[in-house]
Amino acid sequence: MMFSRLREDIACVFERDPAARSSWEVVTCYPGLHALTLHRLSHWLWQNRFRWLARFCSHLGRFFTGIEIHPGATVGRRVFIDHGMGVVIGETAEIGDDCTLYHGVTLGGTSWQKGKRHPTLLTGVVVGAGAKVIGPIVIGEGAKIGSNAVVVKDVPAGATAVGIPARVILDERDKSREEKAAKLGFSAYAVTRDDDPISKAIEGLLDHSNEMENRMLMILKEIETLRADQDSALSASRWAERKASGQ
Repeated sequence: MMFSRLREDIACVFERDPAARSSWEVVTCYPGLHALTLHRLSHWLWQNRFRWLARFCSHLGRFFTGIEIHPGATVGRRVFIDHGMGVVIGETAEIGDDCTLYHGVTLGGTSWQKGKRHPTLLTGVVVGAGAKVIGPIVIGEGAKIGSNAVVVKDVPAGATAVGIPARVILDERDKSREEKAAKLGFSAYAVTRDDDPISKAIEGLLDHSNEMENRMLMILKEIETLRADQDSALSASRWAERKASGQ
């Protein structure tokens, strides 16, 4: 069982990190793999009520890898922690299968009360570098959290959350706005709040730019249609003149 999990972990590293060159390199040089392997041991100890030993094992993992995973946290299969330094995963956090976490990620709590206080990541979630996912929220299957985002609300399946506080991009208008911002070389949601007047102004400019581009495309299509009609009419006129002269 342990070795089959290890093989899965090594395989998922090759799938998600093009820098990986050999299994030996992954086993010896990837702190994310080391942290997850140690977590399985500490989690087993925690479940069997060897609480101090579990915490000490977790502490050793943090010392050697820079990744802190509480032994009470639940971690699924084929989870990949890339680079890993500064990752913090709280006691009641739940991470589903095939998730990916980058360095500096925090799955933290917002309360000192006991009980569920850390986030749940469903299958296939990707959390970008430096992102903070805080509280007993649910990140839906296949969702993506942008780098340095601060997420304090649920994120639907397949959605992307970016910014501080995180804004969920769902509709086509949001997507086109983000694409336009990327073309201009910045993200309008990376460091601003929803109620920031500068953010609102940038959103307005991006929407206006997209609208103007769409209008220009429509005008060009109309011009092409008129040219085609004009060419067709001219050809018909010449054909009629030739027919008339031939008679």
